[in-house]
Amino acid sequence: MSLPLPRAVAATFFLVADLLAQGSAPDFERANTLEARTRDRVYRFDVRPQWIDSRRCWYRVETGYGRSEFLRVSIDDSGRARREPLFDANELASQLSAALGTKIDPVALPLANVEVEGDSIRFRANGRSFQLDSGKLSPRQVAPRRLEPLRSDRRPTRSRNGGANVRIVFVNDLDEPVTLDWIDGSGVATRYSTLEPGGRFGQNTYVGHLWIAQRASGGEPIAFMARRETQDDDEAHIVVPSARTPEPPKPPGVTSPDGAFRVFTRDHDLYAVETATGNERRLTSDGSPTHEYRDRIEWSPDSQRFVGYVLTPGDRREITLVESSPRDQLQPKTRTVRYDKPGDRLDTELPVLIDPRAGVIPIESAERFANPTFGIDIRFDPNGKHFTFDYDERGHTRWQVVEVDTSNGATRTLFEDVTDTFLDSTQKTILTHLDRDRSLLLDSERSGWNHLYRVDRDSGEIRALTEGEFVVRRLVHVDEERRTVEFMAMGLRKDEDPYHEHLCRVNFDGTGFVRLTEGDGTHEVEFSPDRSCFIDRWSRVDLPTITELRDRDGKLLLELERGDASDLVAAGWSLPERFHATGRDGTTAIHGLIVKPSNFDPKKTYPVVEKIYAGPHDYHVPKGFSRLVQEHEYAELGFIVVMIDGMGTNWRSKAFHDVCFRNLKDAGLPDRIAWIRAAAQTRPYLDLSRVGIFGGSAGGQNAVAALLHHGDFYRVAAADCGCHDNRMDKTWWNEAWMGYPVGPWYAENSNVTHAGKLTGKLLLVVGELDDNVDPSSTLQVVDALIRADKDFDFLLVPGAGHGAAESPYGNRRRMDFLVRHLHGVEPRWVP
Repeated sequence: MSLPLPRAVAATFFLVADLLAQGSAPDFERANTLEARTRDRVYRFDVRPQWIDSRRCWYRVETGYGRSEFLRVSIDDSGRARREPLFDANELASQLSAALGTKIDPVALPLANVEVEGDSIRFRANGRSFQLDSGKLSPRQVAPRRLEPLRSDRRPTRSRNGGANVRIVFVNDLDEPVTLDWIDGSGVATRYSTLEPGGRFGQNTYVGHLWIAQRASGGEPIAFMARRETQDDDEAHIVVPSARTPEPPKPPGVTSPDGAFRVFTRDHDLYAVETATGNERRLTSDGSPTHEYRDRIEWSPDSQRFVGYVLTPGDRREITLVESSPRDQLQPKTRTVRYDKPGDRLDTELPVLIDPRAGVIPIESAERFANPTFGIDIRFDPNGKHFTFDYDERGHTRWQVVEVDTSNGATRTLFEDVTDTFLDSTQKTILTHLDRDRSLLLDSERSGWNHLYRVDRDSGEIRALTEGEFVVRRLVHVDEERRTVEFMAMGLRKDEDPYHEHLCRVNFDGTGFVRLTEGDGTHEVEFSPDRSCFIDRWSRVDLPTITELRDRDGKLLLELERGDASDLVAAGWSLPERFHATGRDGTTAIHGLIVKPSNFDPKKTYPVVEKIYAGPHDYHVPKGFSRLVQEHEYAELGFIVVMIDGMGTNWRSKAFHDVCFRNLKDAGLPDRIAWIRAAAQTRPYLDLSRVGIFGGSAGGQNAVAALLHHGDFYRVAAADCGCHDNRMDKTWWNEAWMGYPVGPWYAENSNVTHAGKLTGKLLLVVGELDDNVDPSSTLQVVDALIRADKDFDFLLVPGAGHGAAESPYGNRRRMDFLVRHLHGVEPRWVP
């Protein structure tokens, strides 16, 4: 027998139960406010020095919320470095207070557009310009510069990613009112002001942001955009656009460096005109609409030869996108997009060697280079006697560097890689010409790891400059005078995360290898103008950035700053946890991270949500310090969020990468499952009966594959804009890993093929205007699931492009879906 609880007691009971439940209203409130609560709460971590000369630099650093310091760093003749204030902040605040008539805080100086030249410091404060010399402040008279309108033929349709913050003053010089709109990154206008004749309007904006003024009487809009050189209070004068004076027509074609010949195209063929006489010569006679000589001409430095290009058109596939709900009309709009898919016959543009006096010089065995993945780019030697090009054969199984003798067209293969799987020619693309000693510097995985090689073009000798179980990530600098190469490498230290990047140097002959950075983290470097020293910024996901000054040989001169995230944690942010465990083979280390909610209680159990992206072109678990806003927002909903790099992703060994070959449905999922299970062995709060997964694009393909092939482990998946069938997606990305020609393995990897295996709960999201991944790829999965009589959720977002689930609306619906099916409660967003 049960007795009813008194009303007040019952209300208290259920309120407490709601507060304790995962996916409760407080969880949603923390998730909803996390970005704002944690913004600008990390200090002394973003140090970007400006060099005064090769021995001195200065920087501004945030020291607290709304607080900053200005510091100067100098290196004396003995190599000792010193850091000191750029100026006396208290004295400058006192002088600024008097000049501006308002109290200025010395730890929050309102300085903008700071320039340091020698010992003179110029800046703006509260809209006024000043100069500081030997501690004495004086005003500077700086007339605002005129910001010219953009020409109509060069006007973008939307804002670019914002650069530096500046203030522009819009001035209406017309005799009629104008409206002023800001155009966002999607091309959508927001009204900011209406200016009467003679009116002025000041507005903070960002470099790259687009502003449109429109006259009341109509006519052509007047557009402005802040440039890198724009200063605060530069004036944008709104005037009637004047008609652009047409430039006098130029004769068609490309003139040789010595001016002797001009080469041009006519009716698909190439012609040359001798400048001195005006005599015209037809150089080719086999041009046609299907064998077209282009107006792309590259002359040899000695003007004796040139390379033209002949185009053979491919299938030129198009996809049609339907905009169901345009903002400017009732009826839908359609648009077509050029979109080559795996197996399509592609455009090929091949080089042709020509002497303008004698005609075509046949390139020896040219048929060997007739099936490139990408267009072929050539490079002439400085003396014009040879040119070279690299040839990536379609299918990515053969890559060559070829030399062509310009006197007779003879070819010589300088370097060749061949594989039974794939060559990573879309990412590992180092190819540098060392003209001083006629050699090439390039990277290759022929040893099983990506390393640097030097090829002597005269002797043909190929010398490995680096070797071992690590990878070269990218070049930093080649010094032909010192005969050294600086580069970033990964996996150098066995006791460190193999994805951390370190700066290294090696000699041209492979000797003298040295690692120039030290800290256990991933490194970013910036050299002084004369490369005698460098700034080293390094961090981890669990360690805010440490900034050091080192000499060119890696010796630590001075620690400049050590990042401080204590305020970030105090604002309700949990430090990520790094974790690694062995993958499916029981030996290979798999690395990832774990994010917990800010109110984490180790006595509770939590569902696990994996954020997945297994694109083979890169690794995807963050290594440097950042707020990881999305991961923490999801964690605040009562989840443990994990990110993992399984086999098949990039920048480990060749064998690690090859797991993805013709096998994208694998997505490293066996390694991910092994990693999560290993984590749960020492973390009993991980509830492996409630594991969800979400991702977009390749991650959308991966998330669906998790349910189709590992439904006994993953129970819930949310997939956005997935390339679910690799025959439906763009050519270069899919053929890079799945090969060419298209074979039966393409169908075997398709989520459409396996749709009938679906178990668990699935949400599919796609934007109807996605021109990155054909939206039909998602709709074909929808069709297959319907035919298999499967239950699932589907959200088609009108007007959205790639990544519809990353929009505020799409992201919330994804959160709602995971909460509903992993916590078993309805979402509790507070309006």
